[in-house]
Amino acid sequence: MTVELAAPYSPERHRHHRDVTGGWLRPAVFGAMDGLVSNFALIAGVVGAAGAGRGAVLAGFAGLVAGACSMAAGEYTSVKSQTELMRAEIAVERRELARDPEGEQAELAALYRARGLEPDLAAKVAAGLSVNPEQALRVHVREELGVDPDDLPSPYLAAASSFGAFAVGALVPLAPFLFGASGMVVAVVLSLLGLFGFGAVVARMTARPWWLGGLRQLALGVAAASVTYGLGHLLGVTVS
Repeated sequence: MTVELAAPYSPERHRHHRDVTGGWLRPAVFGAMDGLVSNFALIAGVVGAAGAGRGAVLAGFAGLVAGACSMAAGEYTSVKSQTELMRAEIAVERRELARDPEGEQAELAALYRARGLEPDLAAKVAAGLSVNPEQALRVHVREELGVDPDDLPSPYLAAASSFGAFAVGALVPLAPFLFGASGMVVAVVLSLLGLFGFGAVVARMTARPWWLGGLRQLALGVAAASVTYGLGHLLGVTVS
């Protein structure tokens, strides 16, 4: 008789998930894309109106500085306001726990019952989590507000990420003119490569096909630059 041995048990491997709640990714990605597209479009509009030259350099540099400062200020204000709202709601939850701990524990038990736990088990879990007031607060905030009170987004990190990323993106179409380029050819080539590259990197970070993200961002950037170049050319012809 042949005895088949069972395959050895192999413990499940839990993959390490990427941070999807951090305060740096969104402003960094948005800043880089916005810097490249807006400055590429701005320089294209100036070149369309007056040709390549000192005006394109000044416009590109002004666009870089103004855009980076604007992005940083906007991100700081946005994230700061969001964080202040979260802290205010956390304070409300803290007061409710101090005023009516039994009611809050019953609320937590009801939440777990709604998620499928047996009533006795839900009550035991809620009671165990409510022993430590600070732990109870964290649980209530996560369950009711959907945020981690120990990991709120930083407005300073968001502003710095946005400023730096915008400046890097805006520098791509400006760089050729800083080194004496007399036309748009090099700037266009670098900008197209940058648009595709940024789009591909973002797509890889979000587990989407890199080529699809690159082509999408390339199409959006080309459309924006084409519109501003056309308007600049029309304006230049009209003024002259």
